[in-house]
Amino acid sequence: MPVTEERIDRIERAVKDFIVSVNESHMRTEAELREFKDEMKESHMRTEAELREFKGDVKESHMRTEAERRESKNEMLTYKEENRQQIREMNIKWGEMAKKLGTITEDLVAPSIPRIVKEEFGLEVMDLMVRRKKKLTDGRSKEYDAIAVAGECVFVNETKSTLDSEDVKDFIKDIQEFRDYFPEYEKNKVIGVLASLYVDENVIKYAERSGFLVLAVGDKLMEVMNTKGFKPKEW
Repeated sequence: MPVTEERIDRIERAVKDFIVSVNESHMRTEAELREFKDEMKESHMRTEAELREFKGDVKESHMRTEAERRESKNEMLTYKEENRQQIREMNIKWGEMAKKLGTITEDLVAPSIPRIVKEEFGLEVMDLMVRRKKKLTDGRSKEYDAIAVAGECVFVNETKSTLDSEDVKDFIKDIQEFRDYFPEYEKNKVIGVLASLYVDENVIKYAERSGFLVLAVGDKLMEVMNTKGFKPKEW
């Protein structure tokens, strides 16, 4: 078949139409691809936003839990401190009452000595004497507020409503003379115990240098006021 100009025109139009169709199809594909990418990007952004929101919720929940835990702990500490303070105040009031009645040794100190001896020395008090008075043939007499016998130790107590440095000095002499009045404890270790409702820090230090235990009102009625780890002198 001879190639005519008309046939060439038809072929050129057909090629142009095909190219247009391909371009339109390509443009649709590009548009669909962009739309798909946009949807994916939007979906990813939503996922990121939801993840951040979830993390925020978890963090907020954790913070609330921590805050509640701290609040609960603080409330418990406050309760314990208030309870200890109430005990101290009650013991001080009891001490003031005992002081007025003149029975501080019997009411406060003597009942605490067995517990303190057990806690500090691991010994059981087998004999506890309160206001033990002794008179010698040479006319000398002496009264010790409390004497507690535990194992090979004898704990000798002097109790003062107000304890000062002069009382500590006087007690040194009392301890040195103890075996004159009680020779039956010649082979025992004698440990001096000073007690009062309240003892100034300077007096405690002076008593420690002299080798004495010091007791005063605390959480458990009478407590040891000496430096932690202090070892009393054995006379």
